[in-house]
Amino acid sequence: MLQSMTGFGSVQKETAKQTISVEIKTLNSKFTDIYCRLPKSLSSREIDIRNLLQKELERGKIDITLNLIPKEDAMVSTLVNRPLVKAYFRDLMQTAEELQFEASRTEVLRMATMMPNAFNNGIQDADEAEEAWNEVLEVIKAGIAKCREFRIREGQGTKVKFTEYIEIISSLLEKISAQDAQRIINTREKITRAIGDFVNSENFDKNRFEQELIYYIEKFDISEEKVRLKAHLEYFIKELEGNSNGKKLNFIAQEIGREINTIGSKANDAEIQRLVVQMKDELEKIKEQTSNIL
Repeated sequence: MLQSMTGFGSVQKETAKQTISVEIKTLNSKFTDIYCRLPKSLSSREIDIRNLLQKELERGKIDITLNLIPKEDAMVSTLVNRPLVKAYFRDLMQTAEELQFEASRTEVLRMATMMPNAFNNGIQDADEAEEAWNEVLEVIKAGIAKCREFRIREGQGTKVKFTEYIEIISSLLEKISAQDAQRIINTREKITRAIGDFVNSENFDKNRFEQELIYYIEKFDISEEKVRLKAHLEYFIKELEGNSNGKKLNFIAQEIGREINTIGSKANDAEIQRLVVQMKDELEKIKEQTSNIL
């Protein structure tokens, strides 16, 4: 199914201890560029988050913003790691006594709260840490799912546009085929008039004339180009119905452009060249859109 690289997903979930919110934005890019805005408490999980985003969203500029907002009750009860601070306090007071000087209890408490891990985020052990991460991971996956839904909707809209552009080029090709028949008649009349003067010339060389005539016919014949262009247009539509990607569609568009350019250069007909210009205009629209397809 066709997917755009433009996407957006936003999810918010409340747990017993905090509110988890995630916002994911994606834009088109030739490569995978991931930008993470995470709370400090999740910095150790950044690689896991990046790997998940790359696996699920594949390509594009991916921007994720994740916020954790502790609930007031949970924050009050767990902000200070009381057992550890008490241990620090007792140890500092005992050290002061051993050094035989009187320490200010207020100053010692201040020092204790500045020691490592004096504050925590409410997670007391490995099991609780894993549980909290799983809650965050669930919200991230939900955000990714919404972003993919957005991409699919955008992709289906682009698919409709692609189909319209290809149908316009196909209708222009039919007009070129109709004009080509008239062009052949006009060319035949020009050759006939030229032959009349040339055959009566004293320097007439039949073999050279036949060679020149064959070269002229081959140079201005666009039959093969029309057949190939029609095949490329049908192939493009077929790929839209399958599980194609932007790179492949862009490659087919290049092949379409090559045939259109050849028709324009070989036709030597003002009306056909005018139709070719219209074809190129529609093709440019296709190329612009393929750069945004996953």
